[in-house]
Amino acid sequence: MNNYKKILVTGADGFIGSHLCELLVKKKFNVSAISFYNSFGSNGWLDYLSKDIKDKIKIISGDIRDKDFVSSCVKRQDVIFNLAALIGIPYSYRSTESYIDTNIKGTFNLLSASKKQKIKKFIHISTSEVYGSAQKIPITEAHPVVGQSPYSASKISAEQLCISYNKSFALPVTILRPFNVFGPRQSTRAIIPTIIGQYMQNQKILNLGLMTPTRDFNYVEDTVHAFYKCINAKGISGEIINIGTGKEFSIKVVAEIISDYFGKKIKVKQEKKRIRPKLSEVLRLCSSTKKSKKILNWRSSIKSKKDLKIKLYETIEWYIKNKKLMKINNKEYHI
Repeated sequence: MNNYKKILVTGADGFIGSHLCELLVKKKFNVSAISFYNSFGSNGWLDYLSKDIKDKIKIISGDIRDKDFVSSCVKRQDVIFNLAALIGIPYSYRSTESYIDTNIKGTFNLLSASKKQKIKKFIHISTSEVYGSAQKIPITEAHPVVGQSPYSASKISAEQLCISYNKSFALPVTILRPFNVFGPRQSTRAIIPTIIGQYMQNQKILNLGLMTPTRDFNYVEDTVHAFYKCINAKGISGEIINIGTGKEFSIKVVAEIISDYFGKKIKVKQEKKRIRPKLSEVLRLCSSTKKSKKILNWRSSIKSKKDLKIKLYETIEWYIKNKKLMKINNKEYHI
C-alpha cells in the first residue's frame, strides 16, 4: 500500500531517472518529472518510454538552478527524488563551475523549496564516487568521503547540504549512494557502453584507459527498485545508504565478458586521454550491503560473476536492438 501518492523526480530525462519514472508509474504513483529545458523540445529518455507509461507522467521542462521554477514544481508533492546532476567526471575537470551550479546550487534550491512545502520525504541520489579510492573493503557508509574529482567534490557538498537541512530543519532527507549503475539507456561515455560500442563498430583495437580499477557494478532495474523501497520505508530520515552489490570486478573482467558475447578478442590500447590524473583515479569500489538489506530489505540480483554476465548480455542486446538511438562516442568515458 502506498502511503504517499505524488512524487517529483528531478533528472527524470536521464538514464536512471527514466527507469525510475517507469517503475513508479507501474507502481501506480502520480509522477511529475523534471526534464532539462532545451531548444530541441527533447525530454531525453522519457520520449522513448512506451506511450501508456509516458502518458501517465507529467513532464515539466526547466532547470533546477532556477529557484522560482523549483518552488513551483515542489508544491503539492509528497516525495522528492533528486537525481538531477552533471555526472561526467572528465567534463568536471574542464567545467567545474557548472558542476557547482547544478549539483550544489540546484540541490539547495530543492531543499529550500521542500522545507517551505513541508515535503514528507526528500530522497537525494548521491554517488559512490564520494568515497574516493577505498581505504577499506567493503565500503560502509561510515567510510571517509574524499573529493578526488570536482564531480565527487560537488556531490559531497550536496550531501552536506542535505545533512544540514535534516539536522537544522528536521527535513526528512535520505541520502542514497548508488555504486556503478549500468544497463539500457546509459550514456555511451560510460565504460560499459564504451566497450560495447567499440565492439559494435567492429574496431580492430579497443581503446580504453586503466584496466585494473575495480567497480561494484549494479544493474539499473535493481538500483531503481532500491529507490522505490525508500518511499514507504520506516525510520530512514537522516540515513545514508549504499546501493550496491557487495561484489567488485575489474574493467578487464567486464571487457572479457563483453568480448565473449561477441565471440572475438580485440587488442586493447591504453589511451592517455582516457586515464584520470593520478591522484584523481579511484582504484577500488565495493559496497557494504548490510544497511540496505536491514533498512530497505533490498538486495541486488547480481551476487556473482555469472549474474553480472547475464545482466551484461541483456544490456548488450538492448544496445544492438536500439543502435539507431545511441550515439557511439569513443572520445572519453567515465567510470
